[in-house]
Amino acid sequence: MRVQTEQQYSEIISECKEIFKKKTKDYGTAWRILRLPSITDQIFIKAQRIRSVQEKGESKVEEDIQNEFIGIINYCIIAIIQMQCLESEEMEIPFATLAPMYDKVTNDTMSLLTAKNHDYDEAWKDIRVSSMTDIILMKLMRVKQIEDNAGKTLISEGIDANYQDMINYSVFCLIKMKSK
Repeated sequence: MRVQTEQQYSEIISECKEIFKKKTKDYGTAWRILRLPSITDQIFIKAQRIRSVQEKGESKVEEDIQNEFIGIINYCIIAIIQMQCLESEEMEIPFATLAPMYDKVTNDTMSLLTAKNHDYDEAWKDIRVSSMTDIILMKLMRVKQIEDNAGKTLISEGIDANYQDMINYSVFCLIKMKSK
């Protein structure tokens, strides 16, 4: 059962990476100009749109919510990469340099997923997509609070762990949506 989850996870991450690669060709790394709170807000916009469409039952913009979950995944990966590159002033990063960074983030995040799937016995499979959307929004509220606290926490996970959780919940949503 877990092997199937890992395979589905890898397929979705591969699709996300391909989109990331194409957008990097189209736009370069314009996202490097963004401060972390701006990336968090971009993720919030995508998650809020998903929730709005779920509640209203219709979308007036042609892009479906699956693309928004892919956007959340890629922006979370961008945020983690951005955290690693904060000391660098280099604005344009070639995809050949970004690809291994992207892979490291997704491999680390998949390792987290594997550990949590073991401990929680893949409980996500019984959670509604709408509930996972709410959990993503809650994680965003947490990240915003940590950012407002200058990145400091007393007892809680840091920003990067919350981004990883949002990646994993978004992947879970995509798996559930594709299997319907």
